[in-house]
Amino acid sequence: MPAPRMALPHPVSSPATDLDDPYLYINRELSWLQFNWRVLEEALDERHPLLERVKFLAIFATNLDEFFMIRVSGLRRQVTGGVLEIPPDGMTPSEQLAAMHQTLTVHLARQAACWQQDLVPKLQQAGIRFQRYQDLQPQQRAFFQRYFEREVLPILTPLAFDPTHPFPHISNLSFNLAVVVNDPQRGECFARVKVEDVLPRLVRIPDEDQAGQYESRGLMEGLPNTFVWMEELIAAHLPMLFPGVDVVAAHPFRVTRDADLEIEDDEASDLLTAMEEQVGMRQFGSVVRLEVDQTMPDTVREVLTRNLHVVPSQVYTVDSPLGMADLMELLHMDRPDLKDPPFLPALPQPLLKKTPSIFEVMRRQDLLLYQPYDSFMPVVDFVSAAARDPQVLAIKQTLYRVGENSPIVEALMEAREHHKQVAVLVELKARFDEEHNIAWSRALEQAGVHVVYGVLGLKTHAKMCLVVRREPDGLRRYVHMSTGNYNPATGRIYTDLSYFTCDPALGADVADLFNALTGYSRQETYHKLLVAPITMRQQLLARIARETERQRQHGDGYLAFKMNALVDKACIQALYRASQAGVKIDLQVRGICCLRPGIPGLSDTITVTSIVGRFLEHARIYYFRNGGEEEVWLGSADLMPRNLERRVEILFPVDDPRLRQAIVQDILHIHLHDNVQARHLLSDGSYERLSAPPDTEGVNAQEWLLHHWKTRREWHASQAHNRPSRGEQVPGCLQSGPGADMTATRVPDGHGHNGESPSGGEHR
Repeated sequence: MPAPRMALPHPVSSPATDLDDPYLYINRELSWLQFNWRVLEEALDERHPLLERVKFLAIFATNLDEFFMIRVSGLRRQVTGGVLEIPPDGMTPSEQLAAMHQTLTVHLARQAACWQQDLVPKLQQAGIRFQRYQDLQPQQRAFFQRYFEREVLPILTPLAFDPTHPFPHISNLSFNLAVVVNDPQRGECFARVKVEDVLPRLVRIPDEDQAGQYESRGLMEGLPNTFVWMEELIAAHLPMLFPGVDVVAAHPFRVTRDADLEIEDDEASDLLTAMEEQVGMRQFGSVVRLEVDQTMPDTVREVLTRNLHVVPSQVYTVDSPLGMADLMELLHMDRPDLKDPPFLPALPQPLLKKTPSIFEVMRRQDLLLYQPYDSFMPVVDFVSAAARDPQVLAIKQTLYRVGENSPIVEALMEAREHHKQVAVLVELKARFDEEHNIAWSRALEQAGVHVVYGVLGLKTHAKMCLVVRREPDGLRRYVHMSTGNYNPATGRIYTDLSYFTCDPALGADVADLFNALTGYSRQETYHKLLVAPITMRQQLLARIARETERQRQHGDGYLAFKMNALVDKACIQALYRASQAGVKIDLQVRGICCLRPGIPGLSDTITVTSIVGRFLEHARIYYFRNGGEEEVWLGSADLMPRNLERRVEILFPVDDPRLRQAIVQDILHIHLHDNVQARHLLSDGSYERLSAPPDTEGVNAQEWLLHHWKTRREWHASQAHNRPSRGEQVPGCLQSGPGADMTATRVPDGHGHNGESPSGGEHR
């Protein structure tokens, strides 16, 4: 199903002279909703295995939860506070909220239809069934009565609402039942029952003839793949919670609250303690969304809206189960036939040998990993080797999102056992990872690690690790930098680039930046790094301007950027000016893009695509042709005001010609020629899926890389001293460079997949 079209506010068909014109910019929030629609489209795509489609539906719901908790709540705070932060597109907060509500009405209806009319019937055909509790057989009901009494009833707490009982607090994202009872003395009363998080949303149902055999929860996993929703099971047994009264009805509902933590760094004497307190308050933010199902009567809805202080536009009525993020539970089933086929990540050839050490390898050459096509383990091994190597004196590292059971953190604590100097910057304000990071901070401090929490007023988003090692010729710095987090779990599902180097200039830059982060240094110049918020924006703008001037003088200007989001007005204006000069610009923006491509005389040389697939496209790559003196920059920063102004970010150059060539030819080039998973951004802000031209094979970039990345990287390594001249054909690679005509592309070695290969994704 095509995405809903978005009409331009007014026709834009002539060259724009005023780059501040609001009509030249797509609204940030509406662009994000378009991204989440692309996630929903993957759930609708029958080329994916069935459980991967369910996963995309769950991701769509998870994304939407976070969108309401952060973005919608922020707009509502602006409305109630009378603060008008007008974005470049000119929409007021109230106008944005109204447009978002209208868009979401369409999206949620499509989500419900996808589940009810498409996925549920197909799951049933595959042996995965959902049954109404009222349709269970007597033996099955008897089984669930025993299960309810033993496993569910003890942890439920009914909360009445009447003159002697205040309306109960409804915690953020909790699943609840609004229960109506008829009391012989009081008449009709209202109560709330929370479906506790420790309970599964989906409970397996035994076959009728086997129901008596399952008496312990430990055997639940052995039951067939037939499920009943936990809320239906609880609703059927509410008389046990309300003995002596008549249970009239029970209606599910769900609340989303403002979860955007606000801490004034300069007012917090202890940032760690302040963060712990604020995380605990996340359940008490103001309500921004109330979700109910279609069966809820107006009387019950009025009780909820009045006591939760929400207006009708904040109430979303759905014709599907609430909280569909919980469908991710189905991915735990052992059904490989309904999932993407597994793959084995590769290792660069130099790291396959147990000797020499990674430090000896890095002295000979820089290393590049592209997760998840490459294994994340060399990153862990780098920190672990540093922890154990007697010649290593110090380790400094930033941690943003490390997840649970982190081998990186374990290695850092082990380094202290070996008496290394270890300094770690833990970003406590990494959204929704605050609790993990607080716990790791405590553990690291107890191990004797120097832990700091960043720079006043800024988030530290840069991903870097510095190892200082004593060697015969003196101290040497070894550096790892990445576009992604030090998290093995996301390393399997996010596409990110890791770079290992002992380049002295980069080592000095990283050391200077760590000094600025941990001490009072006000370092403002770096040899090679672009650092935000100091110089990154101005350096990027200067390079775009250089390419613009190159186009005016020589006619060969070209830019190719791959990123998560493009929002920054100054960067968009610079790209508009470059396009007006004739520079060919290829942008691949996974999520939000506020630039309007394809406007005659303004942006008609700009192409914007987005890939949503099996893996979350997370790498940031900035390519400048620069008259043949090519520059490739990697790093943690998107082109957003928050990255360029309010975060510590780095972009680092890839100076090794063979690695630069691999990035340009086998990452940028392949992704820009994807015509299976890619969508093309239109000037009205909507997207259309690309398709392979007649008589050509489809190019699915992620599938191509799964099959070719290892051999292509080895080919580039073998050509380190024998690189083809510019324009020479490279075996097994798409031809002509990253800016080639995307409609005339073919994979010459016959390994295109015509869009038939299954894909999925993980999109936060």
